[in-house]
Amino acid sequence: MSSSRVTRILWFLLIGALALAAANSRIIKISYEDGRRSGNLRNGPWIYESNRPDGIVGTVGDLQILASKAVLEAPEGKSMQAAEGERTATFEGGVTVTRGRLTAKGPRLVYSEATGLGVLAGPAEMHQEPAKEGEDPVEVRAQEMSFDVDTDISTSSGGVVLASGNQKGWADRVYYEEERGLAVFTMDQGTVKLVRERKDGELVINAPEVRSLTRSKKLIATGGVKLVDGEITTTGDALYYDDETGEAIVIGNPARSVNAAEGFKTSGGTLLHNVNKHRVQVYRKPFTLPAEEFKKVGE
Repeated sequence: MSSSRVTRILWFLLIGALALAAANSRIIKISYEDGRRSGNLRNGPWIYESNRPDGIVGTVGDLQILASKAVLEAPEGKSMQAAEGERTATFEGGVTVTRGRLTAKGPRLVYSEATGLGVLAGPAEMHQEPAKEGEDPVEVRAQEMSFDVDTDISTSSGGVVLASGNQKGWADRVYYEEERGLAVFTMDQGTVKLVRERKDGELVINAPEVRSLTRSKKLIATGGVKLVDGEITTTGDALYYDDETGEAIVIGNPARSVNAAEGFKTSGGTLLHNVNKHRVQVYRKPFTLPAEEFKKVGE
């Protein structure tokens, strides 16, 4: 047998093993220490009920789901055991989801072993404790949240509001890498709105897409951007903002800035807008948007 054929066979075996491991990691375990289980033992559905709001506990990977009722079902024609990896679990009666530093709550959650996704119906709320002292917690409200058990990624959709420290963002959808703190705000139509609260008024950023590192308070905005700093409005194709320095670098063809109070206008290929000093000037150094720093998993 040739070495190339052996290599191909090994690759197929590895891919198969990884697929099997992923499927096994998605199988949910449901405990009911202070509750009861009913239903057909072989074919299901299995119904778990408790008088306690956290009496039924579903565990899959590092995701834990607490509720007062759960129903575990197999596809039609399959036994509960044979259907492992294809079953659906529905949690009701007020649901709490925990993973690492994150806690989310909503009225109902449906988990699919086939996809590894748990979808929390809204109105849903999520709270994430800071990773270390000096960082801010993250709060999210949305009409729906989904949690991927294969990763640490959650996705919120429907009137999403994310807040961290003095910054708050509104979007149709927010993709969030929980440990890294990368939040990607997008809209089906219109623009994302991000607001930074300050003693001397709000700083507002509008763009079709905004990617924010919530832990370091850095962000990029793309697709046509507008930054409103009191009487100063700066527009361009994209921007990079660092909250620690208070500097926004705006690129465009050209980027433009207007100070409505003073009637002063500035334009150039790249503008430096210092929001702490409320000052805009042409940026003379070479600049490339640091997109690599804000890439999602798999991009």
